[in-house]
Amino acid sequence: MNEIAALPKLLPWAPERNGGAPPETPAAAKPSPGLADLVLLPLRLAWRQLRAEKSRLLAAMAGVMFACVLVFMQLGFRGALFDSATNLLGAMRADIFLVHPMTDASFRPEPLPRARAFQALADPDVEIAVPIYLSQSTWRNPETGRRRAVQLIGLDAGAGAVTFPGLEGIAEALKRPDTVAFDSRSRPEFGPIGQLFAERGAFDVQLGTRRVELVGIVEIGPSFGADGNVVMSETNFQRITQRAASNTDLVALKLREGADPAAVRGRLRALLPGDVEIMTHAELVAHERAYWENGTPIGFIFVFGSLMGLVVGMVIVYQILFSDIASHIAEYATLKAMGYSNFYLTRVVMGSAMILAVIGFIPGFGLSWFLYDLVGKATFLPLHMQPERALTVFLMIFSMCAIAGIFAVRKLRDANPADMF
Repeated sequence: MNEIAALPKLLPWAPERNGGAPPETPAAAKPSPGLADLVLLPLRLAWRQLRAEKSRLLAAMAGVMFACVLVFMQLGFRGALFDSATNLLGAMRADIFLVHPMTDASFRPEPLPRARAFQALADPDVEIAVPIYLSQSTWRNPETGRRRAVQLIGLDAGAGAVTFPGLEGIAEALKRPDTVAFDSRSRPEFGPIGQLFAERGAFDVQLGTRRVELVGIVEIGPSFGADGNVVMSETNFQRITQRAASNTDLVALKLREGADPAAVRGRLRALLPGDVEIMTHAELVAHERAYWENGTPIGFIFVFGSLMGLVVGMVIVYQILFSDIASHIAEYATLKAMGYSNFYLTRVVMGSAMILAVIGFIPGFGLSWFLYDLVGKATFLPLHMQPERALTVFLMIFSMCAIAGIFAVRKLRDANPADMF
């Protein structure tokens, strides 16, 4: 009996047999969720769920790709509009420009007195002042005989204040009567002028009601305001348009080396009358761009089209995610019964949305790049795939799918474990 009474003393693992409290067992530290728990596991389940329904996955990819291509094309056309609209002004090389305050865009300028060019020369830092004349006429295709509107640019090509690629070498030839230079980047409806000039050299063409001699080729590019450009001297411009020389449309000023354009502009504002607006080259290009962006409905139309593409894509992704949740509502309820939280299930749905954004963007990006090249060659518009535009569209598509996922997550409320029994 004494041996049995002493037995509890030999069992240190059972102190309660001696009337004592059991030892406290230290609680195991709960590991904090890592990247695999938070992101990778829900993404894996989301991908397998999407892959299980091939037709539904392809429909969702097509919807995202459609939205991606539509947004890319709308933003591309918008960018091409602004780039082409500033082709002429962007190709000019001058430090300061004088324009009429009422001039909205280069294709419809308000004339200003030509004397302002000579008055600007009173500033010691202004080296050259070149009046520039702009107008419209018709160009006759030398092969088909069809006429098409073309923009005329009259200036002193030898002054050096304004240069276009190819202009410097033909400055002397343009001083001869009835001579012009054609923009080789004009639309092909004007005829293969560059090819004909390379084969024949100088040849006669019909410009308006006059026969003129084509003596050279320059590079400017078409715009939404003009499909082609013809460059000539001031004298030939006045002869063709029957326009008086007392007014000009634009004055280009070339400053002396080392001159401060801001300081010169300040002095010119005090020197010249109030019928002149003084702009730097960058300001003139920005002014032209602002007209097309804010002064016309075209810029808004392209932005609206992009938004409509995103809305359509979001609806398609929402419908796919919603129907996917509805068809697997029993599985979601089972996961809830097994202890998975609503947050985990939400991550599965949002993971599906993110996967659709990525796998839909990749083919959409490739197709848009191909269409940029195709449409650019057909329309002669500067359609280029820019890295910042690609990043912007990806973020827009990603946000579109995320919003669709947020709306679709509400369907998870129907996943009630009690309904399984």
